[in-house]
Amino acid sequence: MSNAAQDSFDVLVIGGGPAGIAATVRAAENGVRVGVVDDNPALGGQIWRGEAVGAAASDEASGWYALLQKVSVTKLCGYKVFHQPEPGILLAEGADGFCELRYRNLVIATGARERFLPFPGWTLPNVMGAGGLQAMVKAGLPIRDKRVVVAGTGPLLLAVAAYLRKHGAAVPVICEQAGWRSLARFGFTVLGSKAKIAQGVQLRKDIKGIRVCANSWVVAAHGKDLLQEVAISRNGNVETIPCDYLACGFHLVPNAELAILMGCRLRNGFVQIDDFQQTSVGGIYCAGEPTSIGGLELSLVEGQIAGLAAAGKTDRAQSLFAKREKHRRFARSMDAAFSLRSELRKLPSADTIVCRCEDVSFSRLQEHTSWRAAKLYTRCGMGPCQGRICGSATQFLFRWNPDSVRPPIFPATVENLARTRTEVESNRLAVTGGHS
Repeated sequence: MSNAAQDSFDVLVIGGGPAGIAATVRAAENGVRVGVVDDNPALGGQIWRGEAVGAAASDEASGWYALLQKVSVTKLCGYKVFHQPEPGILLAEGADGFCELRYRNLVIATGARERFLPFPGWTLPNVMGAGGLQAMVKAGLPIRDKRVVVAGTGPLLLAVAAYLRKHGAAVPVICEQAGWRSLARFGFTVLGSKAKIAQGVQLRKDIKGIRVCANSWVVAAHGKDLLQEVAISRNGNVETIPCDYLACGFHLVPNAELAILMGCRLRNGFVQIDDFQQTSVGGIYCAGEPTSIGGLELSLVEGQIAGLAAAGKTDRAQSLFAKREKHRRFARSMDAAFSLRSELRKLPSADTIVCRCEDVSFSRLQEHTSWRAAKLYTRCGMGPCQGRICGSATQFLFRWNPDSVRPPIFPATVENLARTRTEVESNRLAVTGGHS
């Protein structure tokens, strides 16, 4: 892509994870002009990171990458969409410069991020998100012989622990905040799926020997300049465990900022969609975690439905509805099993930093009654991450809801911010022959 470029698509997909890849493939198979944009150097998202080639690729990932190679698609990797100046136009920035993307139909497949809950010491070096640490190991971080405590909630913890152990880490314990009764109920829902049973059996083998504690969570991390140990609450008793890394994550939060910027309605924190994955804004579809946190299988089905519908193939999309509902039932049971317990709201101490970008403590936030007030008086959520970390934390801690999303949704250079209005206007005049 040149330093400043413009391109037009029948279907534009934002996000190159499994849902985005599935949408891209199904739309492109129908002969329409398709582009896919992702901020990573290669497609795959967090779950398929590094699986495009080589023995590490799963059968499912290999199959979708093979399909992707068979269709004609414009891939814009390393680009972040940061603004919508007008309907039908998105602006993106990458290492190669600035580009204007025009589209007829759009599929938002921006995935999710980990939810972090603040506790004393959570800002120490080597306290990381579970998925974040896994991504760093995939990118080359040496983990062999390092002691890693895995804590938080959800099936991701087991997968991360298995991955880290496979790469030589010593995992003394997995702390799951949900209780055994909730976990047992969730286990019964898995019995109806042979694939889920097989995954569970394999995970059980992969983490054999690792202590798994339910009703357990981190209450503090300790270390002078680097993490040295963590204190965990286990059935009401506090235990201290020496470690080199803490991989911590309290489920996932949808990356819905782009959808909100474009005027799409939310329902219970997720992008609202119809049967064909279309949002409340005509011509804009959404698939994967922004619509619900339901796992890989649901993301793939939703991506296919969105891609087919965006390409005008509603009959083929409709044939996948029953499969999607099956995976949605699993997602609902997972959400119920791993709902966050109220005790976690008591983790921060008065001086615990909640907004890391602006160094805002828990006690300062306690003085306010809304997200807007906290932003105005403390600058909470106004740093480089734009509330992506502290926003979901305060939503849980104080039951606050973010009130708006404003461009740029990702940090952009002053040069590109300054020229967005003039370049979009000049391109529009060129398209219309100079008539406003």
